[in-house]
Amino acid sequence: MPAGPDAAVTTDRAPRPLRADAARNLDALLEAAKVAFAAAGVDVPMREIAARAGVGVGTLYRHFPKRSDLIQAVFRREVDACADAGATLAAQHEPLEALTRWLLRFTDFVATKRGLGAALHSGDPAYDALPAYFTGRLGPTLRGLLDAAAAAGEVRSDVDPEELLIAVSRLCMVTPDDAGSQQGHRMVRLLVDGLRFGATRAP
Repeated sequence: MPAGPDAAVTTDRAPRPLRADAARNLDALLEAAKVAFAAAGVDVPMREIAARAGVGVGTLYRHFPKRSDLIQAVFRREVDACADAGATLAAQHEPLEALTRWLLRFTDFVATKRGLGAALHSGDPAYDALPAYFTGRLGPTLRGLLDAAAAAGEVRSDVDPEELLIAVSRLCMVTPDDAGSQQGHRMVRLLVDGLRFGATRAP
């Protein structure tokens, strides 16, 4: 039987980019899912996510046949946005300020990730690659910010970026409300003050 127009075809060519309307729909779905997951958890009805995005549920399932596909895509999108913010902040601010602002940005990422926590720690093999993706994208970003701040004599030079990511994550997951987010920001600023202890001042 000949393959239908939607059948997957193995090819060496790169996948064709999405049409503009399809790209807009995809972005709207991911943003709607992020908000819905943060508010109500990952079991929120898919129809509700589609309605929030302003698309039909069929469009949602064409992009994400399984719920786990959508959860992974939301997680990766948020990780990428957080990682990409590092270069922007480094270009706009002095090293210590860039590091501080990025760590605060990371606390906001942790807050949005709360809604994904149950799925990501469920033992479902669909999510096995996500921890490595998390550290692989965010670790080098934080390493660059730490190295720049250490070279400027603003923070100590023996900080492990992955350990710092874990420490900030734990600081920011105490409470799920706005007060908890504000508390997380305060704790991160105190943590940055601690990183300055033992710094070697640049000549």
